[in-house]
Amino acid sequence: MNRLSIAVVLGLLALGWAQVNVRQPECDSPEAEEAALVAQDYLNGQHTHGYKYALNRIEDIKIISTPDADDVYVVEVDLLETDCHVLDPTPVANCTVRPKALTAVEGDCDVVLKRVGGVLTVRAFKCRTEESTEDLCLGCPILLPLNDTKALDFVHASLATFNNITVNTTYSLLEVGRMSTQIVSGGPRYLAEYVIVEANCTNDVCEPLNDVTATRGICSAQGLGAAHTVDCKMFSITVPPLDANSTSVLPTFHVHAHSQNTTRKHGLRHHKLTSLHDPHVTGLLSSESASESAEVVSVATPAVVNATESVAATPAADTSSASISGEVPVAVVKRDVQAAPAAVTDPILLLPRCPGRVRFFS
Repeated sequence: MNRLSIAVVLGLLALGWAQVNVRQPECDSPEAEEAALVAQDYLNGQHTHGYKYALNRIEDIKIISTPDADDVYVVEVDLLETDCHVLDPTPVANCTVRPKALTAVEGDCDVVLKRVGGVLTVRAFKCRTEESTEDLCLGCPILLPLNDTKALDFVHASLATFNNITVNTTYSLLEVGRMSTQIVSGGPRYLAEYVIVEANCTNDVCEPLNDVTATRGICSAQGLGAAHTVDCKMFSITVPPLDANSTSVLPTFHVHAHSQNTTRKHGLRHHKLTSLHDPHVTGLLSSESASESAEVVSVATPAVVNATESVAATPAADTSSASISGEVPVAVVKRDVQAAPAAVTDPILLLPRCPGRVRFFS
């Protein structure tokens, strides 16, 4: 099923069946690339835990010209998790995508953008985040739940080792990024990635500094219990200077520390992107719940759609995220598939417009 086609139909319903034009540029065209990169950066900005994601492929794109002359973009992008934590200031273009053998995490997102005054802004998005275990090998590290007790013991032991070699500063655990284990001779070998932050210690009791200017670090540890190594890359968040007349507000910083008593959510093995965010109730987000046997109502390129066309609207709701704004209808019709028309002889027309090129792996 082409979910972007569903999104277009929903957009037509939301616009009250007004006459609109729909364009389908090539997925590797400059305007598709621009929209996809804006979507990538926006999604990373909304992702407050775990790692940044990099664009892997543009799956589909529709551009809807609306009566108010502001184009609406509906783009489907495939993203891959990088090794840069969301708190790491490294630009995502300089981050390394995790290989499949180390359990890559993929994000499949539908994003609605609007171009106003020549500037693209994200209006809504919907994401599904999954592990890719296709290329796991015998003996490869296996991801563990983020609240695995023994793995967390290993994290705390490695952090204690790091604190023992630092001078004048003590660090506390801020967030566990991922933990995995590998079976080797001598027992399970652990590999962990986590974020630390400066701590304020009184009488051997340390509390993370809830301050945006506090120094942080991205740590990688591996080993067998007490026999481990740990390496931390430290960084600080740069805060722009404020003058006396400025109305700007310093960014807020909230400590998110993991402990043995983690919530049920952290029984997951990786951090997920926000699943649904539609504050403007666009009605342009596709639904995963529609029947795969139903043919989606599609719109030609370009096209003018009138209210005389008949579709069946089926309501559906997604309760996987607290950011859901409301139920999103799904428009589908069931039809018998007719024989394909005569083959097109023009080789240019035979070239696939979408999906686009794969940047890393599929």
